[in-house]
Amino acid sequence: MGSSLTRKILQEHLISGRVEPGAEISIAIKQTLTQDSTGTMAYLQFEAMGVDQVKTDFSIAYVDHNMLQQGFENADDHKYIQTAARKHGVHYSRPGNGICHQVHLERFARPGDTLLGSDSHTPTAGGIGMIAIGAGGLDVAAAMGGQPYATASPKVTAVELRGQLQPFVTAKDIILEVLRRLTVKGGVGRVMEYTGEGVASLSVPERATITNMGAELGATTSVFPSDERTRQFLKAQGREADWRELQPDHDAVYDDRVVIDLCDIKPLAAKPHSPDAVEEVAAIGSIDVDQVCIGSCTNSSYQDLMRVAAIVKGKTVHPDVSLTISPGSKQVLSMLAANGALAGLIEAGARILEAGCGPCIGMGQAPASNAVSLRTFNRNFKGRCGTDSASVYLVSPETAAASALTGRLTDPTALGNPIAIEEPETFPADDNLVVPPAAPGEDVTVVRGPNIKEFPLNSALPETLECPVLLKVEDNITTDHIMPSNAKLLPYRSNIPYLAEFCFSPCDPEFPARAKAAGGGCVVGGENYGQGSSREHAALAPLYLGVKAVIVKSFARIHRANLINSGILPLEFADEADYDKVEEGDTLRMETLRETVAQGRFSLEITNKQLSIPVHCQLSPREKAMILAGGRINVIRQEQEGA
Repeated sequence: MGSSLTRKILQEHLISGRVEPGAEISIAIKQTLTQDSTGTMAYLQFEAMGVDQVKTDFSIAYVDHNMLQQGFENADDHKYIQTAARKHGVHYSRPGNGICHQVHLERFARPGDTLLGSDSHTPTAGGIGMIAIGAGGLDVAAAMGGQPYATASPKVTAVELRGQLQPFVTAKDIILEVLRRLTVKGGVGRVMEYTGEGVASLSVPERATITNMGAELGATTSVFPSDERTRQFLKAQGREADWRELQPDHDAVYDDRVVIDLCDIKPLAAKPHSPDAVEEVAAIGSIDVDQVCIGSCTNSSYQDLMRVAAIVKGKTVHPDVSLTISPGSKQVLSMLAANGALAGLIEAGARILEAGCGPCIGMGQAPASNAVSLRTFNRNFKGRCGTDSASVYLVSPETAAASALTGRLTDPTALGNPIAIEEPETFPADDNLVVPPAAPGEDVTVVRGPNIKEFPLNSALPETLECPVLLKVEDNITTDHIMPSNAKLLPYRSNIPYLAEFCFSPCDPEFPARAKAAGGGCVVGGENYGQGSSREHAALAPLYLGVKAVIVKSFARIHRANLINSGILPLEFADEADYDKVEEGDTLRMETLRETVAQGRFSLEITNKQLSIPVHCQLSPREKAMILAGGRINVIRQEQEGA
């Protein structure tokens, strides 16, 4: 039986375990990336490990999230990241150089390598043939320190692409079709591996659009083969030496398969408020549009923005629409400026934002009350845009541009003649905004501003735990629900005590006060708890407020790992119907915890109702050690003390 590309790359980097679905494996990490929303905490954790220099082949810190300088906080974080990076052997991508995933794809991603990033959309680099995985900052810090990354060996789903896309149908529509079929839970525990004749018709940036939004499936990562199109892209970037051909075996065996005929796909949109609420644009109808935002790590490539420029050339944005453009990188912005496309966008009425995440993470451009906003982004969770009452639709750049002109949601196939944008033979490869680490022996002072606080640490797991249910939430709770991310809070990413005051505020603004008054407790949730961003603040803020356990129907992968890294018990109902038996205010008691955690299954007593319900706590030996010690940092310190 032949091997999938996924298993070939995992096997090449395997440190321990067997590449069989469900078994825990540890893999060597060749590259890491951080961004400034998660980076400050990651470097604080790296420094806490006592490792002087990173052990990876290449590590880089990007500044692309916290770009609004409303006070000293963001600038202080950036200064800390820059100086810590310079001291410890990490490259530093300055503000303005671009969005981490777009820049990494252009300049640093390597086919066949492994990449661990403290951002859930790190799988973007799968478009170039990497195994690229999003993780919490502590996992990335450990990888920088030379530790392998441990995860459950995933199942591999073949997504077979047949045929070619019709005019004005895009890579964004492909991944929206996958989401429509599989839902936001359909990729959990899986790698989505793209195969078939249709792959060759897609450029590397188009492939990256698809792997980027694989995160919305809950997938561990997504990957494309490295082929002639990959070689052409790397050659144009001046990096042909980084290319190698990577393909699955001709008789590769997959755990399951999805077949998509590209010829049949129509322009699609994800309706509010979930990336899998997908319907054809034509079927949704001609609704009024107030705002159009084009960009993000999903759709900000040169090809994407050139198509937008071609659609709006010589025209004017509808007077009722605000159109913003966020280029993905300095490279993209420079190319648009050099060939005149940028001037055309400006003349049409587009507002040009800097090369960064911007509106995608609620960092500016919040829509008006009750507005309809079309965005080429990857998430449309309620309130993520900065306006709770707004309705956000996820669309392709072509749909977005056509709608910006008409003022109504518009199927771009009505535009007429197809738009052909050739891939450049060469890209301007100027890395002058990437600051290299210090030379050996150079003395570097790490600068910490007053907003940078110590991260919370847990204590060892007690034998008995009795605590109140502080909050009960429904299915598909996101990390945006647990620890909101917006322009007001992002400057405090390095200040957990301040952030904790807003923990679970979209669900219940009284949660922080109730948790502090109770001296901590536990949280109960439904399916797919913790989906969305990789931000470990969604574990650190509850930890700071004394949350000891989270009991749910099922967890999203990264958030579960972040809870374990923080020493918070991740429990799952043995019978999902028992979710209905637990209410906010109940008192839960767990005895002989250290023994029962080792066994993986025990009873949860609801003392005020005299009920006993079974729960699972399926942990690998490595995860058990972290839970027993009170978190990964404690384990690392114990190992160092025993060395």
